[in-house]
Amino acid sequence: MRGHIILSHGSDSGPDATKVSALAALAESLGWTTHRPDYREDDHKGYAGSIDPRLAQLSRAIQASPVPPVLVGSSMGAFVSGLASLDAPVAGLFLLALPTHIPGYPRAFAARTDVPSFLVHGFDDDVCPVDEAIGFARGHGMPTLLLRDDHRLGATLPVIEAEFRRFLEGIA
Repeated sequence: MRGHIILSHGSDSGPDATKVSALAALAESLGWTTHRPDYREDDHKGYAGSIDPRLAQLSRAIQASPVPPVLVGSSMGAFVSGLASLDAPVAGLFLLALPTHIPGYPRAFAARTDVPSFLVHGFDDDVCPVDEAIGFARGHGMPTLLLRDDHRLGATLPVIEAEFRRFLEGIA
């Protein structure tokens, strides 16, 4: 086993969503184990209301991990992955379509800065403003891949998979 990865899906999505499923399959083909928490029940509480329950579930998954995991998250999954990384040992962060704040939630996005991290964001993201994501990445020295894509990042999944492979190879 190379390591363990916890992949967190976005709101209005699920653990079988396209991006997290594709990245999990890629990681498993490289010898990593994966876990995809199901946050759909928490998401019924609204965006701000779902964060603390998501964090609690992700924290339990991190504690159950056999080694410090790599956290992968898309949108709301990226938001909670970053916050969870502040309170637990993790091996890395791979974030997609990052919101830097959630309306109604008192904390802004934050993440560990002492582990390998990478951000993928779409120029045409109409949900999470690209300038805010770039601002976070710039302020924290986080390598970033900006793609001509929207919030779902569906048109550039092969590019994202190639970058994720490089990221995991760098950690392994």
